[in-house]
Amino acid sequence: MLMSAAKSTLVLVDFQGRLLPAISEGEAVVGRALTLATIAGLLDVPVIGTEQTPNKLGPNDDRIYQLCQQTLHKHTFDACEGGLLNALEDHRTHVIIGGCEAHICVLQTAMGLLDAGYRVWVVADAVGSRLPANKELALQRLRQQGADIVSTEMVAFEWLGESEHPQFRNALAHIK
Repeated sequence: MLMSAAKSTLVLVDFQGRLLPAISEGEAVVGRALTLATIAGLLDVPVIGTEQTPNKLGPNDDRIYQLCQQTLHKHTFDACEGGLLNALEDHRTHVIIGGCEAHICVLQTAMGLLDAGYRVWVVADAVGSRLPANKELALQRLRQQGADIVSTEMVAFEWLGESEHPQFRNALAHIK
């Protein structure tokens, strides 16, 4: 099944300033998330951010925060238990996820969404963990549980659907 922009929501999990310096290739992960969120904005795909115990880990990176229509504060690792399910629009059944850490909050949120009946795509180049091995284990487990593992470019081009899309050139500028 292809991702549809009209059915999608982008969820950016815990891109918090105090956490990011410890994430392996953290700036690259943030860069891919920014690309996704910018393209989501061009295509009217809602963007929801989450922050894990922001009183301790601080807010999301300001560049991420600015591209989210809403940001949920949570104390649970699974954002579904922290209000995400209530924030999703009923007709949007495709959830695309990027975030930190892959093996904790991203994994548990994706599993919660799968359990709730959503179709889930995890963007491998827009997720990170402190240890690369933990990221790889999380992606393997998520694939086994039914999530699709994709790249930023896969998401962008599936959302666009064709080179004649009115936002194709604008989106392409952010991919390159």
